[in-house]
Amino acid sequence: MIVGEVLGLLAVGAFAGVVSTVVSLASIVSYPALLAFGLPPLTANVTNTVALLFTGLGAAFGSRPELAGQGPRVLRLGWLTMLGGATGAFLLLVTPSETFEQIAPWLIGLASLLLIRPPRGELNSEHGPLMRCALFAVAIYVGYFGAAGGILMLAVLSSMLEGSPAKLNALKNVLSGMANAVAATGFAVFGPVDWGAAVPLALGFLLGGWFGPKIARRLPGQSLRYLAAACGLAVAVKLGYDAYTS
Repeated sequence: MIVGEVLGLLAVGAFAGVVSTVVSLASIVSYPALLAFGLPPLTANVTNTVALLFTGLGAAFGSRPELAGQGPRVLRLGWLTMLGGATGAFLLLVTPSETFEQIAPWLIGLASLLLIRPPRGELNSEHGPLMRCALFAVAIYVGYFGAAGGILMLAVLSSMLEGSPAKLNALKNVLSGMANAVAATGFAVFGPVDWGAAVPLALGFLLGGWFGPKIARRLPGQSLRYLAAACGLAVAVKLGYDAYTS
């Protein structure tokens, strides 16, 4: 890749890392950017997932105050999200790329709509079977595509756990990162990863993931969420037009 493309992906990754940790929409920023750089949809998706691993690392480091004392909870729930991430990655790898091109706009559109009206409901506790099923299902989505998957995971966690929004957001970042890490490992071994794009994007994700929690501590996030929802819907319409008219 030329120097301009490397710097562009680094900047995209940094911005997307911040967006990921604040409003859980990294892929809505980074996935279209990879398409704009000329990557095919499936390659863009797996490359994005591999690079996203570094958002989780940066967010975990930047959220240390909010994660204090949550280690046992991360261990209890992390294995479930890792299993879901592995399942989503497997489904993506065995799904024909043409099918993915048609599914992606619907996934992005649904995720964006959920930002406007997040799901509600009580799942009782982190030990209940309903909660574990919901968390597993969200982790599958994170491993498969993941656009706004953090919003879904935050909704599940908020319905079953007490705690400040900053603490729940930090837990969401770690659990999403664990699901993504397993999917990224599978894609790195078996998927069509474009490493020339993945490396600068990952470095940007690391920086943005570290810086994002500093913003999340200070901003209510409502206006950002609505703006992200509008952008996500615009992306969904654009990708849907390309997929169904080509």
